[in-house]
Amino acid sequence: MCFFDDLETRSADQRASDLALALPAQIANAQKLSGYADAMGDIDASAIQTIDDLAGLPVLRKSDLVQAQSENGPLGGYGALNTHEFAHIFQSPGPIYEPGGVGHDWWRIGRFLNAVGIGAGDIVQNCFGYHLTPAGMIFENGARAVNAAVVPAGVGQTELQVRAASDIGTTAYAGTPDYLKVILDKADELGVKLGITKAAVGGGALFPSLRQEYADRGVLCLQNYATADLGNVAYESQAMDGMIIDEGVIVEIVTPGTGNPVAVGEVGEVVVTTLNPDYPLVRFATGDLSAVMAGQSPCGRTNMRIKGWMGRADQTTKIKGMFVRPEQVADLVAKHDEIDRARVIAIRDGEMDGMIVQLETSATDAARYEASVMDCLKLRGRIELVAPGGLPRDGLVIEDQRKYD
Repeated sequence: MCFFDDLETRSADQRASDLALALPAQIANAQKLSGYADAMGDIDASAIQTIDDLAGLPVLRKSDLVQAQSENGPLGGYGALNTHEFAHIFQSPGPIYEPGGVGHDWWRIGRFLNAVGIGAGDIVQNCFGYHLTPAGMIFENGARAVNAAVVPAGVGQTELQVRAASDIGTTAYAGTPDYLKVILDKADELGVKLGITKAAVGGGALFPSLRQEYADRGVLCLQNYATADLGNVAYESQAMDGMIIDEGVIVEIVTPGTGNPVAVGEVGEVVVTTLNPDYPLVRFATGDLSAVMAGQSPCGRTNMRIKGWMGRADQTTKIKGMFVRPEQVADLVAKHDEIDRARVIAIRDGEMDGMIVQLETSATDAARYEASVMDCLKLRGRIELVAPGGLPRDGLVIEDQRKYD
């Protein structure tokens, strides 16, 4: 097995030692930027040396970036370079702008492509989009890092995709999980045999049945988890046992709407701190749900693993015409030391909306929380007290049980 570099097989002690140097430097780097002036201006960067230390810092949400960009320019005060000094500026829906670089493995996708087995001698048909959004350039930069050639194909014009793959001798695919099937099916229809044996996919769900179909056609298909803001966050290896955290980021799993870490194995929101000095996002909330897996990957890579994408953390739900957000539920919990966690359940009460508020606590008097529920959630609801440990650890803080059929 060929690893991308020695970082992937570090011991726990070596990784902790390296982090104790890299993390304070990144926090100090972030503090120089106007975007962090209010949130982290008074923090002692030298004291932030572990993942546990990060828990005391504020969470940065995409909505914060959108607002900062609208007030302070394209990167909102979070870029360590001037806007014109980046190689690329992308626009994602929102709109929100993200910077990009062309330095060696700037997005850290090379590590993922290497895990797929893509490298020198391969030709990658890159079917991620190149127009405004960054996915195409993200994967092109990764291909350069492993010395693979690239066909910048983008999406669409399937017959031309087949022709190019056949004529050029494409050996690997990069793109969304389902589009490869479109290309392979079109090749079958045209009677063209393609040489694609490796696929690096992302940006959508890779269902087990689809992965198996690719395997039956002689294609190894692995997936990664990346965002336009962060680059690579986690990736599969050929062990296909969870997703290994990239060496250039630190991942926490927290209760949605808060910055409070959950226990190993519990589902929560993915919060990422990147060590990229050009764009130092600290505790960036992705809005995605996942859970940490115990142990290490059988492939020999030693970093922490997560279970992959498990849904969205933004569980904002309208009840009785009012939006209830995870942050409001977190505020309710914070008001009372004896409450460990809470869960809001939207129900149908006859022909009207209803709300149940479940509070995990050893307290016995539900009435004492009525005022807090009204204050935080702006609605009245039935309060149910649940014994400590009684609420599911599934990442849900707002559950919608209403049926309309």
